[in-house]
Amino acid sequence: MSTYTQILYQIVFSTKNREKTITESEQEKIYRYIWGILNNKKCHLYRIGGVEDHLHIITHVHPSVAVSQLIKDIKLASSDFIKTENILSDFNGWQDGYGAFTYSITAKDNLIEYVKNQKQHHKKVSFKDEYISLLNEHGVQFNEKYLF
Repeated sequence: MSTYTQILYQIVFSTKNREKTITESEQEKIYRYIWGILNNKKCHLYRIGGVEDHLHIITHVHPSVAVSQLIKDIKLASSDFIKTENILSDFNGWQDGYGAFTYSITAKDNLIEYVKNQKQHHKKVSFKDEYISLLNEHGVQFNEKYLF
């Protein structure tokens, strides 16, 4: 028997101390690099995007991949890539934690649009408010003092 899954995640993490170090001119290089990591791990990327201080990844996670290890690999490899390629001079790394939220496949198109529109979205909503909203939407209990 074959294994069939559809595990759709929205993964969210920020730069260290929410520093606004991801320049618009270098975003595509970073996103393409992260796409390569996902592809090598048999994950299907639907969309990646963000703003200066955080990013969102909409992806199917292959059942052989642990989400925590995937995110660790993305952060370590992309940090090394950024430093090696010297593309973000002020980049000090990624935050320690992350958010990973599952969705029904029927939410995929809305999630893709949400990530596409991050620049407009964050003209009205701060990252902190967005992140707290995601945690609440998914019923995740948290202590705000550990978020930021």
